[in-house]
Amino acid sequence: MTATIPNLPSQYDPVTTEAKWQQYWEAHQVFKADPSRPGEPYCVVIPPPNVTGSLHMGHAFESALIDVLVRYHRMIGRNTLWLPGTDHASIAVHTMLEKQLKTEGKTREDLGREQFLLRAQEWKANSGGTIVNQLRRLGVSVDWSRERFTLDEGLSKAVLLAFNQLYEEGLIYRGKYMVNWCPATQSAVSDLEVDNQEVNGHLWHFRYPLTDGSGYVEVATTRPETMLGDTAVAVNPNDDRYKTLIGKTLTLPIMNREIPIIADEYVDASFGTGCVKVTPAHDPNDFEMGKRHNLPMITIMNKNGTLNENAGEFQGQDRFVARKNVVAKLEALGCLVRVEDYKHTVPYSDRGKVPVEPLLSTQWFVKIEPLATRALDFLDQQQSPLFVPERWTKVYRDWLVSLRDWCISRQLWWGHQIPAWYAVDQTGGEITDDTPFVVAQNEAEAREKAIAQFGEAVQLQQDPDVLDTWFSSGLWPFSTMGWPEQTADLERYYPTTTLVTGFDIIFFWVARMTMMAGHFTGKMPFQTVYIHGLVRDENNKKMSKTSNNGIDPLLLINKYGTDALRYTLVKEVAGAGQDIRMEYNRKTDESATVEASRNFTNKLWNASRFVLMNLAGATLAAEPTLPPVEQLEFADRWIISRFYQVTQQTRHQIEHFGLGEAAKGLYEFIWGDFCDWYIELVKSRLQGSDSQSKQVAQQTLVFVLEGTLKLLHPFMPHITEEIWHTITQAGDDRCLAVAAYPEVNSSLIDPDLEHQFNLLFETIRTIRNLRAEAEIKPGVKIQAILQSESDRERQILNAGQTYICDLAKVETLTISAETSETTESSQMVAGVVGTVQVLIPLAGVVDLEALRTKLERDLKKIEAEVTSLSARLNNPNFVNKAPADVVQTAQATLAEAKKQAEILEARLAKL
Repeated sequence: MTATIPNLPSQYDPVTTEAKWQQYWEAHQVFKADPSRPGEPYCVVIPPPNVTGSLHMGHAFESALIDVLVRYHRMIGRNTLWLPGTDHASIAVHTMLEKQLKTEGKTREDLGREQFLLRAQEWKANSGGTIVNQLRRLGVSVDWSRERFTLDEGLSKAVLLAFNQLYEEGLIYRGKYMVNWCPATQSAVSDLEVDNQEVNGHLWHFRYPLTDGSGYVEVATTRPETMLGDTAVAVNPNDDRYKTLIGKTLTLPIMNREIPIIADEYVDASFGTGCVKVTPAHDPNDFEMGKRHNLPMITIMNKNGTLNENAGEFQGQDRFVARKNVVAKLEALGCLVRVEDYKHTVPYSDRGKVPVEPLLSTQWFVKIEPLATRALDFLDQQQSPLFVPERWTKVYRDWLVSLRDWCISRQLWWGHQIPAWYAVDQTGGEITDDTPFVVAQNEAEAREKAIAQFGEAVQLQQDPDVLDTWFSSGLWPFSTMGWPEQTADLERYYPTTTLVTGFDIIFFWVARMTMMAGHFTGKMPFQTVYIHGLVRDENNKKMSKTSNNGIDPLLLINKYGTDALRYTLVKEVAGAGQDIRMEYNRKTDESATVEASRNFTNKLWNASRFVLMNLAGATLAAEPTLPPVEQLEFADRWIISRFYQVTQQTRHQIEHFGLGEAAKGLYEFIWGDFCDWYIELVKSRLQGSDSQSKQVAQQTLVFVLEGTLKLLHPFMPHITEEIWHTITQAGDDRCLAVAAYPEVNSSLIDPDLEHQFNLLFETIRTIRNLRAEAEIKPGVKIQAILQSESDRERQILNAGQTYICDLAKVETLTISAETSETTESSQMVAGVVGTVQVLIPLAGVVDLEALRTKLERDLKKIEAEVTSLSARLNNPNFVNKAPADVVQTAQATLAEAKKQAEILEARLAKL
């Protein structure tokens, strides 16, 4: 306790305050988890951002949501761990470095693998921490001592073990299959790394002549260049038009290759001509047909998107150049029938930004079916994990059911190199599709295995490819905690409690984690998956690099403060999983909604300053307590009831992921109940001579303010920490971030009392509004008459008459059951609250004639404006010729003028 009352500066400075507390929390390791501590564990792993990334609004939104949950659960006594980290982002880093090399006139082959990886590691050391430092600016309460990187030694060990175990179990295999190939990055990409875009293209129709010269069939394609690799034409076996042709052969134009006409149920007889060209090496559906009919699989394309030697005269041409030349050649041969404009979907590489090519390629795959089945069993039998909102459960389930085998190899150098070693001496010193190999944890183990199979002279070469980034990220919830070792962290914090993530990576990441975790740990990696929506721009459009409509969160943080941005993002959420819209003026780089949250921080700051400045003669306790209940006055009991009511609501809403609702409820309580009402209600007591009443008011103010800071802390951690430290005079050994969250005292919640105060507040508002209508000067005290036939209402009004008089500047207040008949002849303004009639006599307070003259003059001016605007808008020349925005402005001004005229007429009628 202290007799010296501390002060807060007159202005709140978010920049200084936020930096101060971010440094304090980290320096004092406030958020460092300890598995030996008591408390039910609450663990979250951060969805690891790409190490190449920089903070965007989606990161800020997600981090704010997670931090609310983590700070709340830490304060309610749970043993909390929020584990941070970054992903090595194979494709992103690779693409970035190759662009750098290109400016130097070099390629990665010029450097060699070792030097290329050294360069990547140097970049990571110097620039790879950008997003981590930006996350620190958000004040996230993560345990930085446990920060992980997917290429860390421990995580790499987990990746090697997982690969080897899956291979030994027959769940990883190497095979030649159709993959999505990105010519820009020259790597396979997964289905999830493909962005399907609708484009305006063409559908070309060609004739393929029958070899016996008896006619031709017509086929259509959106990719004419692939016809060079055709090995059949397929028809439906039940299509009467072509039954007699099945088994005959065609002569493929340009290539003059004889190809069969086959029958396959896949062909839709009602689509197009009913004849489908079959290119097994360049189309996934054709690939399946090719396998069914033992067709040759001719690859016509190099990995850089140019055509190879199997394309004949088009060898070396870019695929799109070759497309034009093939069409021209077919037209010259008389094989082009027609060209149609055709809107269709084209898959683009998410990273390479170019159309992908379905390409027959030898790659490494994971057998998905047994892993997905295990995850489905958890979902169907144990409802694990639980999705919030629940509607995402079906999306997740449907995805697991429809998954195909997962291509996990990438033709890159940055990443986890595939732990397979090839006996290249068996195939002429090169790695081919048929080179035998061994899979091992390291080269020494690989050599031991290879010698056993091929003898001492064996020559080994490691697979140059790396694993898909999502392979290591799939292990993230348990590899970050030390798996495969049985660490204290793994035992205490795994499975994690809540995963907070966007819906767009349910398939990229969530399903990968559940499949991997189910297989390797026998548990789902998290209990609950909270799916949040998107942050949309000021026009409610999705933010993206291609649209160039992103909003820089750091710019708004620098302008308004971290707490203001965080609070805005959370408060805007209306229901779990909903998108939010960010108000933003691109001309001024200002946001009205973030500014409103900044104003809220100022309101809280000024209210706290008022409390501290009015504690003269009081003592501050480190843990403020309530005065004895019997000493509490009417307003004290009301604010305490409201405090515990909002405590109950906030705890319930956070527990059930109603974070936006919790934030709004706290805003309304702090700004409305505490600042606008309670502080005003107790001002006369703080300035009065009744020492006990003053002390009770002071103690109640401090108790409610300190508790409110705790309630608000998960949403606005910096300003609440600063004010709390000032009020409690806590030293370096105590901080709000680990203080106990307020408990609910149900015995002090009084709904009836809150209802009574609602009547008092509405009465005060009505008197204030009537004063404004009658243009009574703010400093003038008035007479007011409150009439109600309800005994209960009169009882409430009598109990609160001091508050009515203080806050509405009423000198004489009459509360009665009489009707207005007794005062009908008096000049007054009147209003109604429920069944209470509010009357303010104007005689002696307002010069009624002067007021009437003023109102009439104002009305005449407004009516003239209405007449003028109406005439303009009724003039066709104006409406049809003036710019649309000018017409709209005139219409809006007219509507406002008419409303003002109505208000003035009503006020005159009252006089």
